[in-house]
Amino acid sequence: MLQTKLPKVGTTIFTVMSQLAAEHGAVNLGQGFPDFAVPSRLVDELDKAMRAGHNQYAMMTGVPALRQAIARKTERVYGHRPDADAEITVTSGATEAIFNAIAAVVRPGDEVIVLDPCYDCYEPAIDLAGGRAVHVPLDPHDFSVPWARVKAAITDRTRMLMINSPHNPSGAMFDFADMDLLAEILDGSDIYLLSDEVYEHIIFDGERHESVLRYEDLRNRAFVISSFGKTYHCTGWKVGYCIAPPALSAEFRKVHQYNVFCTFNPAQHAFAAMLDAEPEHYERLGAFYQAKRDRFREQLSTTRLKPLPVPGGYFQLVDYSAVSDLDDLAFCRWLTTEKGVAAIPLSPFYETPPAGQRLARLCFAKNEATLDAAIERLQKL
Repeated sequence: MLQTKLPKVGTTIFTVMSQLAAEHGAVNLGQGFPDFAVPSRLVDELDKAMRAGHNQYAMMTGVPALRQAIARKTERVYGHRPDADAEITVTSGATEAIFNAIAAVVRPGDEVIVLDPCYDCYEPAIDLAGGRAVHVPLDPHDFSVPWARVKAAITDRTRMLMINSPHNPSGAMFDFADMDLLAEILDGSDIYLLSDEVYEHIIFDGERHESVLRYEDLRNRAFVISSFGKTYHCTGWKVGYCIAPPALSAEFRKVHQYNVFCTFNPAQHAFAAMLDAEPEHYERLGAFYQAKRDRFREQLSTTRLKPLPVPGGYFQLVDYSAVSDLDDLAFCRWLTTEKGVAAIPLSPFYETPPAGQRLARLCFAKNEATLDAAIERLQKL
């Protein structure tokens, strides 16, 4: 009889809720994908790359022009220029990069500290590597990191610590004090760091993204993962990248080359051209999404849902306790099937959800018409 390697895994909550939304004609604010256009220049560059014949396998590590553009962009944004040849690997989305990094260094019996709530691909990747996820819950009110608890969770089996800022699902962000405490905890250890920074450019209210790449002592032990899909509104293209020091990149690439080998070639040429030609796109992305966030929050004030603060990312958590006593899974199913708005419950992001938590995640990376239609339905709760 087949014995599953992932006994805790079923169909992801994102797939479940999107299917439910389609079945019931609900406005889908669940799965985190934009419903507006990809930048026109990027589409033109993709077309140009395909017509120029860039339709066969790309280099395993990524198209040289793209890796060089990523190096220049990283220096422009974070003041550190990684080696394009030895430290940058282009991947088939950030999820592949996360899997590769874990598979590269985590061995059977190793422990990996994750901060709950965390994205649902983290623990399965740890399980498949033979490791064990050690869950440290974030503060349930503001989703800040309890660094003393993180330190207490470290054992002689700890191989990796995974962080995510801006955070999915809450939008919480690390500040300088967090980075200082993180460096202090890891100092003198052999623990690797995986920093999931896919929302790095969606930052609000004049704040700065504290990338691991800004801090030499941290980046020297880290896999830093980014996503073109999130930055350029093209999640379906599945292109991301990992920046890591040469020794870690070498191990990362061993997994990558036997996982997907290479990533969608013409898109790599398109992103290389886009990064150099229009840096203002990622530089203005925070302002673009902040306008959406502010408008959506103002609209939510006309409903019985209470929006929580959103420092970064494109998700809005709402407290629905004034509407229902249902648990979050039941509430989101009811909201989708009966009220016509799809949301994502928080409990699938946890090992042990906080007792009595009544929160749901809404995505505001949508056209105004989509958000207006959702608000019209939510006002009837």
